[in-house]
Amino acid sequence: MVLNNIEELLEKYENGETSLKEEQQLKHYFASDQVAPHLEMYKPMFGYFTVSKQEQFNNDLPLETSRKFNYKWLSVAAVAVLMIGFYFGGNFNDTDLGTYDDPELALAEVTRSLEMISQSFNKGVSTVAYLDEVEKGTATLGYLNELDNATELIFKN
Repeated sequence: MVLNNIEELLEKYENGETSLKEEQQLKHYFASDQVAPHLEMYKPMFGYFTVSKQEQFNNDLPLETSRKFNYKWLSVAAVAVLMIGFYFGGNFNDTDLGTYDDPELALAEVTRSLEMISQSFNKGVSTVAYLDEVEKGTATLGYLNELDNATELIFKN
């Protein structure tokens, strides 16, 4: 009768349905010397649980609470950034805005720029033309969803 009870408890343990009291019974049974031969494979597992419960960590962990920041290198980096800025800075007060005195020349330049923009835009539009096909496919899937709803109504009754 005790062996049947242990086997039932093991089955409940494997399904995760045991209480703490039942698990204690299993640990006590597998700690004894009278374990059935076909249940010997569970003995190391329950023995491990008993031993691992008594283990303690005794080593000290070195924790660094203060970490010094080296401000010397921060100042060197700031000086380097300023020097690069002064070297490449140049004069930002240029008054030449690219204006044209001749209106015909200005019109020709604007026309050329707008034509270049138009060509680039048309090239970009042609690469996403496949999205119309995706939209058609999505609409077809919507019809399939309606068909699925109708068949569910038919077969549900």
